[in-house]
Amino acid sequence: MTSRIGVVADDLTGANDTAVQFAGVGWPTLVALSRPLTLGAAETSGVLAVTTDSRASTPALARLRTAEAVREMAALGTGHLYLKLDSTMRGSAAAQISGAVEAWSEQHPDAFVLLCPAYPAMGRTVVGGEVRMNSEPLEKGAPGWDPVTPVTTSVLSELVPGAVHVENAGLAVDELVREIRSAAKHASVVTVDAVTNDHLGLLAEVVAMLGAAAVPAGSAGLASTLALRWRDDQDVPRGTAEATRPPWRGPVLVLVTSLNAAARTQQERLVQEFGEQVQGFEPSLQDLLDGERLGGWRHERTRPSLAGHDVVVVSAPEEKSSGTSEATDLIAERLADLVADLHATHGFSAVVVTGGDGARALVNRWGCTGIAVHSAVSEGMPQGVLVGGEVDGLPIVTKAGGFGDRDALVLAVRSCQTDDKASAPGDRLQH
Repeated sequence: MTSRIGVVADDLTGANDTAVQFAGVGWPTLVALSRPLTLGAAETSGVLAVTTDSRASTPALARLRTAEAVREMAALGTGHLYLKLDSTMRGSAAAQISGAVEAWSEQHPDAFVLLCPAYPAMGRTVVGGEVRMNSEPLEKGAPGWDPVTPVTTSVLSELVPGAVHVENAGLAVDELVREIRSAAKHASVVTVDAVTNDHLGLLAEVVAMLGAAAVPAGSAGLASTLALRWRDDQDVPRGTAEATRPPWRGPVLVLVTSLNAAARTQQERLVQEFGEQVQGFEPSLQDLLDGERLGGWRHERTRPSLAGHDVVVVSAPEEKSSGTSEATDLIAERLADLVADLHATHGFSAVVVTGGDGARALVNRWGCTGIAVHSAVSEGMPQGVLVGGEVDGLPIVTKAGGFGDRDALVLAVRSCQTDDKASAPGDRLQH
């Protein structure tokens, strides 16, 4: 009998990025897009992932949303909980952790969070209780310049007040378990270091020995090692899900709502690579905030045929960063409306989305109930198919804005193409 794994993430790209770690080693995996969760959805999956969309929320709202999601998971009989946070600790991470502990302790009175946001494959490490990105403190790199949720410190005990750090260098598994249990008697959050995947593998062994009361929290890096470790304890089929050719035809749609510098560089590289095969749509901030003005823009710009274009790029304007949280959500929703109109008129073979707000707005617009995640284009770029709604079965690739090298979007588009220029999506799984 397979014990269900519950994943609670703070945005949709993070939920997908974590879910694919489990799907890639054989777990039946579903990212549920509708709430509250139901037994019907849960019964289809050994791993059920949800998003609270709380990264940029106020601490009070983030705590509430996370606690609600964890309670729903517990009510479904979830055996293990994984809390997915941003790998650079952006946003409301401390409040999410607080909400998770509050709710999980109702089932497990001795509950605590074991926090390690390291993701070595993407350059994220934890050293001496400090998070590094490509060996640099967070606040000195892109996370510190983030226009929506900037990070001002790398020290985990400052990012999560009250957290206690356990030095794990040179400790055997049983010794580390004892140290963490001792620390957890005095704090609800225990942090540990990790610089390599071997370190994360050690933490997976520790989590397995600590039992269900320990809630591992971090990025998809720790999730990848836990997927293997928890699978070894359960009746889970080995091997990866088979990807099939989609029935959809047309260009590949790329939606870019992230303002991260990496995402914008990847967009520029995509346009450079495909040249005249790319058709771009980027409404201005004024167009997006004025519904009547946007209607005129869409009527004028989106009617011509897309024949001869293999890639359609819809992107948020750079001025998005100057708006309020409400304006940012409205921009994502209206870009999703634009994508839906283009799809209804011209048709797409697949969608690639970079930016959690855009991914959420798009699946909401189409009324999707889930994403069946099956594999990854490359590290940090999960792919699957949309479930339910207007586009049931449409392939989708998601990517966090700060993930990937400059060719990431090029690779994502190539993986979605259905002609003989690209291999089947399932052929590109990498872990």
